[in-house]
Amino acid sequence: MTSPPLSIVIPTLNAMPRLADCLATLVAGLGAGLVRDVVVVDASSSDQGAELALDMGCTVLQVGSAGRGRGQQLAAGAIAAKGDWILFLHGDSVPLEGWIAACQAHIATAPRQAAYFRLDFDAHEAPARRTAFWANWRARLFGLPYGDQGLLISRSMYEAVGGFQPIALMEDVDLVRKLGKARLRALPASVQTSAERYRRGGWWFVPLRNIMLLAAFLCGISPDRIKGWYR
Repeated sequence: MTSPPLSIVIPTLNAMPRLADCLATLVAGLGAGLVRDVVVVDASSSDQGAELALDMGCTVLQVGSAGRGRGQQLAAGAIAAKGDWILFLHGDSVPLEGWIAACQAHIATAPRQAAYFRLDFDAHEAPARRTAFWANWRARLFGLPYGDQGLLISRSMYEAVGGFQPIALMEDVDLVRKLGKARLRALPASVQTSAERYRRGGWWFVPLRNIMLLAAFLCGISPDRIKGWYR
């Protein structure tokens, strides 16, 4: 009997309650014969996310504060994952209806490409729709999806490009740039992510700040320095 092809890797740091919604959504992938394992990489969260993940049958890696940072957490999760394909997913992002069929079709038909979801927010106001539109436009036009859109990639391709790097910020941009636009495609399904940081920071300020940080990274400024600005 052939094992399910897909591992899902989720880095977490105090991701509740959205992590609970994310994991509950992934259960259907097990029943569909798509998901082999779910690896949650926790960096000393103070909530109950790690305990919930264990209760739901996930593999939980505790990397401690020294291993904190999505780049390090994602890389550690990829090593522990068992599938021939990996879906990297943020803990506050929830795949929406159709995600299973979209992943199955991609795995079956596009082994030489990685893929990402369309972005949606758990908010319905006009600024949320505008921000999602521009994020999806950026991903499609420039081949620059961010990590909150998820990344579906074969293990062989992931390893061939060097995987996630243990950098302070922009680990998602670093990886998709190594892949290149030609090896990226949008899945016909969406992932819904939390709008909380946009509500706190402002629907105009946060996207503009992100654009400036992206430009700085593309100009060669170190992720350590950029993270200081991010805070």
